[in-house]
Amino acid sequence: LMKRFYSSSVSEDLGCRRGEFSRKHYGSVELLISSDADGAIQRAGRFRVENGSSGENTDCAPGTWHRTDVHLENPEYHTRWYFKYFLGKVHQNYIGTDAEKNPFFLSVVLSDQNNQRIPQYHSILWRKTGTQKICLPYSPTKTLSVKSILSAMSLDKFEKSPREIFHPEIQKDLLVLEEQEGSVNFKFGVLYAKDGQLTDDEMFSNETGSESFQRFLHLLGDTITLKGWSGYRGGLDTKNDTTGTCSIYTVFQGHEIMFHVSTMLPYSRENKQQVERKRHIGNDIVTIIFQEGEESSPAFKPSMIRSHFTHIFALVRYNKQNDSYRLKIFSEESVPLFGPPLPSPPVFTNHQEFRDFVLVKLINGEKATLETPTFSQKRQRTLDMLIRSLYQDMMPDLHKGNNVLNRRSFSDVLPESPKSTRKKEEARQAEFVRLGQALKLKTTVKGDATANLATASFCKKEPWESQSFCSNFPHEVVCADSWGQSLLVSTDAGILLIDDGQPSVQVFDKTLQIKQMNVLETLNLLIARTDKGKDSRILVFRLSAVQKAIETKKVIRSKYDCRENKLERTKGCHLYAINTHHGSELRIVVAIRNKLLLVTKKYNSHNTLTSTSLLSSPESPVEEFQYIREICLSDPPVVMTLVDGPTGDSDNMICVAYRHQFDLVNESTGESYRLHHVETNRVNFVAAIDVYEDGEAGLLLCYNYICQYRKVYPFSGGSPLVQPSAYDFHFSWNQVPYAVVCAFPYVLAFTTDSIEIRLVVNGNLVHTAVVPELQLVASRSDIYFKATAAVSGSSDSSSKEMSSKSSPQTPMAYEKPEFPLPSLEGEVPCKNLYKIPLSNLVGRSIERPLKSPLAPKVITTTTSSGITSLPVMHSLSLSRVEIKEIASRTRKELLGLLDEPIPKTECAQKLKKVSRRQSDPKQGAVRSSSSDRIISGSFEGYSERRHLSTSSDPDTLANREESSPSSYPFQQISLYDEDIIDLK
Repeated sequence: LMKRFYSSSVSEDLGCRRGEFSRKHYGSVELLISSDADGAIQRAGRFRVENGSSGENTDCAPGTWHRTDVHLENPEYHTRWYFKYFLGKVHQNYIGTDAEKNPFFLSVVLSDQNNQRIPQYHSILWRKTGTQKICLPYSPTKTLSVKSILSAMSLDKFEKSPREIFHPEIQKDLLVLEEQEGSVNFKFGVLYAKDGQLTDDEMFSNETGSESFQRFLHLLGDTITLKGWSGYRGGLDTKNDTTGTCSIYTVFQGHEIMFHVSTMLPYSRENKQQVERKRHIGNDIVTIIFQEGEESSPAFKPSMIRSHFTHIFALVRYNKQNDSYRLKIFSEESVPLFGPPLPSPPVFTNHQEFRDFVLVKLINGEKATLETPTFSQKRQRTLDMLIRSLYQDMMPDLHKGNNVLNRRSFSDVLPESPKSTRKKEEARQAEFVRLGQALKLKTTVKGDATANLATASFCKKEPWESQSFCSNFPHEVVCADSWGQSLLVSTDAGILLIDDGQPSVQVFDKTLQIKQMNVLETLNLLIARTDKGKDSRILVFRLSAVQKAIETKKVIRSKYDCRENKLERTKGCHLYAINTHHGSELRIVVAIRNKLLLVTKKYNSHNTLTSTSLLSSPESPVEEFQYIREICLSDPPVVMTLVDGPTGDSDNMICVAYRHQFDLVNESTGESYRLHHVETNRVNFVAAIDVYEDGEAGLLLCYNYICQYRKVYPFSGGSPLVQPSAYDFHFSWNQVPYAVVCAFPYVLAFTTDSIEIRLVVNGNLVHTAVVPELQLVASRSDIYFKATAAVSGSSDSSSKEMSSKSSPQTPMAYEKPEFPLPSLEGEVPCKNLYKIPLSNLVGRSIERPLKSPLAPKVITTTTSSGITSLPVMHSLSLSRVEIKEIASRTRKELLGLLDEPIPKTECAQKLKKVSRRQSDPKQGAVRSSSSDRIISGSFEGYSERRHLSTSSDPDTLANREESSPSSYPFQQISLYDEDIIDLK
């Protein structure tokens, strides 16, 4: 185990860089001017130009570019809450007016978080200023009122108290309000430009495109006939062919996309401006420009196009020599940053990878454009008008006091008697659910909702996917930090050193209670805060001494063996912080009530963790630390972070959070400056993370649901410049986190049951991973967390839809949420430690390690949720006849058309009638080709995922998860096409 400590830790180096980010990856703003043939200026505009990161080597050969992870930002299946969680379920809707007499609507539902048996309240607040969404934890004993929900949304004062809306028709109106967030389908323009064409009239006048342009269109999507087309039409005529006879259409990650291709739209020889073509492409927010010619040819500029509506241009060039595409993005200056950033160089030889990148970039770009003042003000006016109109429609019922509106509190319980009242409420709920389900089905059929295909991400590995680090971890974790490839953990049983696949080593016994720790390998130090209250202290250890004690297997050290490791003046401390970049000097700020103690340690090359340091250094490093000064605050700090100044000479700062504010404190003078004031009654401070944008300090201030970025400028005349900046921004989490971790380009929020992943540069949501009973363990370098799951148990409860009740605190017997209780027969609590490698998150080139050849029979992989690691065996393949036979009989059984259920042994025999082959070692788990079909299913207490190959070889195999099925049948069948069946 200890051999892994003699080399420097790559993770620690990444940990020092984790807070560094740059917006230069997303281009720079330039003034672009277009002129006519005589050189006269026609138009000019300011655009952000993305042409690959200028800070990287641009001489790379095409095809060897560093890949960036391509994600849809704010994906609809994470943001369209009312459609996803509310429609078709019993939920509460409320109406009221705030102190300014502006009406608002509130919707609340108790739902199961992605069928993970984690009940949560999802709440949506519709106001004229926009939509706010939060998650609140469910407690069977704690009451939850409308007032407490609105207070969590910073709405405390009302002109009229909220009343519940009972009428089921309200669901239609609320769905319309949600649709104002933007369409789930998109229309993009495609303009063909020949070599040398410099005006939009010339480009729009091209009747046909080249062969390379036709191949590009074929790459984007399929050619469809417009007449009689029943799918998303993107404003094109599908009855009389007035907008052409054909067009390009595709479906990408559940979104329907129609392309307005210039050469497919009607052409007029008399009209040189081609108004009919400009009418469509000129009104598209995003337009692709396919330009012929060499790189040396005159380049396209957005100012060549006369359009006040188009905000984003994607310039595409094709290189015949190496069969590659080059991409360049122009965004109007007011468009917020959006990803993914272009690789360097922005050259793609893999055409399918290029298509995915372009479509994700364009979809993200159109969503970002909707946040510009041009569009956001119109959306806000429309939303305000709809809310006021809906409120006026409800006013007559509000005054009559009939059954449509009622003053029943959210926490009130419906009476059990008389029976007539209970039956009437049950009938109302049944009608409410029926109407919601019909509305959900109608919306899906119309194509106004994204299709959440189960096959969307089976073969895609995400950078936040976790790896199993330690299974069946029985101890309660207090704190931890990484040490090389291992983890030093403070538990209720003492201080343990844990490594993947190795037995744990006890370093200190349980008399030493460490509440906070930092392992600094480059400085050969272990810093820890022990005990609590008046007995708490800061201890410092030399890592080499700890390492030597482990290697020589000395008696396990206790609290009483650490007297020489105590730092003076630190008694009674409740918090400490160290500087992130400690290359030249380590700074420690210790908080003792409302006093800050500044301690430093000069860097000494002899104290690094090497084989010679075991003999040359004294065991205790206490004498190497120097007390500098004491700073008094008005209140004890709750959060504390050190911010490095640009010079390190009298410009280092301390960010502290207390009461309702974040302050900056000068380390040299002790002067305090207000950084941010929190305008809420109750404040839950989470973190203040120091980040460095191109070397300049900034802070991510996290409290309640809010994450605020503030640029911190250098000290000028003895005071920092903390006034608002154009670089400042803020965003909201969906759930209050207890910890936030920054790893550019991502920022991760950890709650009690989920990891919310967003982008640092714009706060856009990328993914939400549901993790039962989540606890963040360590995050300085690699991210370690503990999660609790049930080893075995019925899958019935996890697949049942949960619905809210008349009173969520006292659910009806048939609607009570089910929890994985350890006391149930057949269930054993399993506490596991998982690791998310920091190199996967911050590295622009993510190299996936090959699976170990020593264990060819079992490959560790990650589930589609990206959390739980499961043993994956060699795969199986079934013939189409066998698939259809099982699916047909299962469907009939579920519909009650079979006299006898399918025997479990018969199904097992079907599954075993296959040959086996080894998976591709370069990919670990087998990835399907374009001809593969994916099937996923789960028995009760048994889950499996399989690839079903349609190749001519009947023995072709793919992934398999093998276990002992406890029961049958499947619980759900989803038929995606004639050969793809999802059996659950």
